[in-house]
Amino acid sequence: MEINPLNQSLMDFLRRSPGCFHAVENLGNQLEAHGFQRLRETETWTLEPGGNYFVTRNGSSIIAFRLPEGEPCRLRLTAAHSDSPTFKLKPGPALTDGGLTRLNVEQYGGAIRQSWLDRPLSIAGRVLVEEAGTLRQVLVAPDRDLLLIPSLAIHFTAPEQEAPSVQNQLLPVLTAEGNPAALDDLLRLCGFDPETVVGMDLYLTCREAPRIWGLKEEFLSAPRLDDLACCYGALKGFLEAEAKQDALLYCVFDNEEVGSASRQGAASTFLRDTLDRLFAHWNAAPEQRHAILARSVLVSADNAHAFHPGYPSVADPVNRPHINGGIVLKHQAAQKYTTDAVTAAPCRMLCKRHDIPLQEYTNHSDQRGGSTLGNLSNAQVSLRAMDIGLPQLAMHSAYETMGTADLVSLVRFVWMFYIDQLPEVQE
Repeated sequence: MEINPLNQSLMDFLRRSPGCFHAVENLGNQLEAHGFQRLRETETWTLEPGGNYFVTRNGSSIIAFRLPEGEPCRLRLTAAHSDSPTFKLKPGPALTDGGLTRLNVEQYGGAIRQSWLDRPLSIAGRVLVEEAGTLRQVLVAPDRDLLLIPSLAIHFTAPEQEAPSVQNQLLPVLTAEGNPAALDDLLRLCGFDPETVVGMDLYLTCREAPRIWGLKEEFLSAPRLDDLACCYGALKGFLEAEAKQDALLYCVFDNEEVGSASRQGAASTFLRDTLDRLFAHWNAAPEQRHAILARSVLVSADNAHAFHPGYPSVADPVNRPHINGGIVLKHQAAQKYTTDAVTAAPCRMLCKRHDIPLQEYTNHSDQRGGSTLGNLSNAQVSLRAMDIGLPQLAMHSAYETMGTADLVSLVRFVWMFYIDQLPEVQE
């Protein structure tokens, strides 16, 4: 059976995006290919009415925007995140013991630790190189299997097999030689002179290839579906849209998996700083700015938990989304998800109007659940917001699963969100 081109392009994107830095570089390249102009935060912006632009921060977050010809009625925004749970290399990471050399790592985000065992791994991230007194940033992702975290044989029935210790059991093996200088050899393999490397942000990355499977090819499994699938789907919808009366923004933030409290996270000033420059371009007085923001809407797109038939007790008895059942509208009374009646209503109306399948999600009332981007970004820029996502299984595993039909629903929803009429709600 021929693979849907949209799913094929997602798999290609995932292969080329072994971490947040590569993902944002690839998103920026796609934007440039569609005529968007790259801006830099360190430079003065000269914006043109009707122009298309994007800006990055830290190389791991990106905001793109389409400007209308005049001052906008409102802003329409989507937000997703570029990072996924993994493990980060510590400084001086080579540890030798028992004839093997392992790399010293620490956990990044809430990874399902045992899912990383016995899989082909490599490294991905960035290296800072000194050249004649200046610094150059280079992305790193060697295209080969370099590492593996071996599990313990079942014969030893270790209690930590279910939840292995990162410091003791999850350090990946790099070589069968006891080599304290193994990191230098790894840098040389990547094309660097270790003497010139003065900074690194390197992470483990799962090398399992994305695959489509199932009796009717209804499943797509890959590393980093949470949340690169939403990053990619929202970008596709954004690129289909045109700015008319409203300004359209596409946002991807880093560090969601560790709380977003970074310079480039959803809780940072990145969105607010970008909007400040847009309002300056429109010469918007404070009263105009507040009115525009009060009419604006944010769609926070982060994957949702699909119903797992092996663990029915963790799901809500009613609101339990299914793979290939359509996008998911997420609710939580504690407002970890931002959806309320005012934002759920236009979401449902858009889906009904354009025949987009929609499901609803709530946590089991005895389960705490997770959080996402909408409420964190609202701490800096207060907007009406809804939380949506793609239903998936094995969230935070090294290898996750979604449905092949759901990406199509997400792209169409985002496209319609950007261009269709949004009903007004008077407060």
